[in-house]
Amino acid sequence: MKVVIVGAGSVGSSIARELLAHKHEILLIDEKPEVIGRSGLRGAHWLVGDACELSTLQDAKLEDADVVVSATGDDKVNLVVSLLAKTEFGVGRTVGRVNNPKNDWMFDDSWGVDVAVNTPQLMTALVEEAVEIGDLVRLLTLQTGVSSLVEFTVPHDSHVIGLTVGDVQWPEDSTLVAILRDQAPITPSRDDVIDGGDELFFVTTIAAEDELRALLAPESPLEDQHPVTSDQHRHGTQPAADDGFDG
Repeated sequence: MKVVIVGAGSVGSSIARELLAHKHEILLIDEKPEVIGRSGLRGAHWLVGDACELSTLQDAKLEDADVVVSATGDDKVNLVVSLLAKTEFGVGRTVGRVNNPKNDWMFDDSWGVDVAVNTPQLMTALVEEAVEIGDLVRLLTLQTGVSSLVEFTVPHDSHVIGLTVGDVQWPEDSTLVAILRDQAPITPSRDDVIDGGDELFFVTTIAAEDELRALLAPESPLEDQHPVTSDQHRHGTQPAADDGFDG
């Protein structure tokens, strides 16, 4: 995969280093030639120039890039680069770094941004994910603000414990994509039984987050829909699976 990274500061260089380790082709664009020597990046290609200039992006052959990452410390630059990458070069995937959270609302498809990375917001989500048990936590916004990746840690007294994935009528626009149990990821099947402490990861539309949150809430009517008796818990038997399972 060919990735063009605009901005070779600490963030851009760190991204480049990780991608190089995974054998991707990397081109970094920066106005300052001195960053090349101090970056310590081996195997990366470099272009010195102003990425907001169309001629610089033409020299970079941006039309051949699979992904463009705008990782400078200037939100205006990151927006302009993303917009040019989309409108002038037809780049399939753009990632924009948000430096000032107040500018987050601009990083969407109107400026050519597919994925906005808001570091303060991401750190907040990771903190909440670590301490918020029994509540839905948004980890990442996907697809220009339409969808999100959310996480729910199942409390040990949750009403969903003992149900199989297929027993639960998940919201139509929410899909359970992974279960993290004992630090091991599980690809969920409808027969997997939900246990206390499980971390459930969903891809969902932002509009459906509230419905998913209500479904998993302690006062959810889910228990009335799918009652699980103490004998079923003890013997591992489950209610009949629902035909409307989406996840």
